[in-house]
Amino acid sequence: MSPLEKLFGKTAQLTVLEYLMNNKGEINYLSGIAQATGLYHSSVARVIEPLLQNNIIIEKKIGKQIRSFYLNEEHEAAKLLIKFYDELTLVLDEQSPSPDLEKPVVEHE
Repeated sequence: MSPLEKLFGKTAQLTVLEYLMNNKGEINYLSGIAQATGLYHSSVARVIEPLLQNNIIIEKKIGKQIRSFYLNEEHEAAKLLIKFYDELTLVLDEQSPSPDLEKPVVEHE
């Protein structure tokens, strides 16, 4: 389970945002995001709109039909989201019990 999902639940928009944060610096295609996240193409297109409107991600059209997206790492809100995500990941990883520390199961007769 991802760090954002642990706190906020699983939503399509968080799934797409997390995918883009994990692939920052890369150009991502709508169909590639859909395939990688397991979401429908139409769902990705729908939830990406608020991220575009708030300049969290940037769209570049390739030709007439191909849409590509990348995280706008220069935008202050995107920087804060990346920092929050990275720190949240560290905190939740520290809180996860280590497999070595799990208690053994003792069966009683």
